[in-house]
Amino acid sequence: MRVAVITSSDSGAAGAREDKSGPLIREIVTRLGGQVVSYQLLPDERQMLEEAMIKIVDAGQAELILTTGGTGFSKRDCMPEATKAVSERDVPGIPEAMRAYSMQFTGRAMLSRAAAGIRRETLIVNLPGSPKAIGETLEYIYPHLVHGVEILTGEASDCARREEERSRQEAGRMHPHGEAGRMHPHGAADEAHADGAHFHE
Repeated sequence: MRVAVITSSDSGAAGAREDKSGPLIREIVTRLGGQVVSYQLLPDERQMLEEAMIKIVDAGQAELILTTGGTGFSKRDCMPEATKAVSERDVPGIPEAMRAYSMQFTGRAMLSRAAAGIRRETLIVNLPGSPKAIGETLEYIYPHLVHGVEILTGEASDCARREEERSRQEAGRMHPHGEAGRMHPHGAADEAHADGAHFHE
């Protein structure tokens, strides 16, 4: 699965602070089998964030966009608004699951305004801004994101059909003659006769 990473941070984009969250997302995604195809460090400018996400999706660059930063209460935080603006369908269950999971570690998880949505055949998910929170949540949700993308792109249906066909082929190799191949070589009547003869002995 191709993944694009976007960090939303004024200080990071200005070079005043090192972005540790974006590279951590790249590291985790790669370790879990994903392919990070792009990484952008942008300021908290809604129009710029929207344009970046639209370009990734409409150019068919990635099936999943993971963002970090810009989901808090600061006046400049605008990632959820940018995500919702470019999405055609909301996916509220993903940020709900992240918040619920993170509540095990800190009550401040309830302050996250993270959103998730779908644009065409790309899933967009706002991750937390801190590396610690990313480490706690991304590994938890990533397998489910993969499954969601497979459904979104139709790959899940293709896999199910291939698995069904494989099962049929396996069954055919085990029983080449179908149900009849498992019958007594002399037929059901002969088997009944043999049982009756044994009963009368």
